[in-house]
Amino acid sequence: MLPMHVSDRKQHPPLSPQGGWLNDGRQVLHFQPCRYDRWSQSLEGTFGEVMPGGEPPLLKHRRELMRDEAIKLWAKKRRSGWQVCTPQWNPPPPLSSRD
Repeated sequence: MLPMHVSDRKQHPPLSPQGGWLNDGRQVLHFQPCRYDRWSQSLEGTFGEVMPGGEPPLLKHRRELMRDEAIKLWAKKRRSGWQVCTPQWNPPPPLSSRD
């Protein structure tokens, strides 16, 4: 097996799901890891609407995404102009941990 160059590592998604935030000025999207094992990885996507006056975003809906779906959605939003942003609220625990 050939060693992977540092530049190659940057082009590949991480092996475990990671959280992240995106914002387009009107909406916010938060990705939060919720399930991770050897066979499946998923993240919870929380969509919110930016509120005026610096109030926390109005949370609209949440859904669980498989890792590959989350990566595709992240890339699609970035291509359409969404920017990585700082956390916009204190996220609740993932749905899967509230069983």
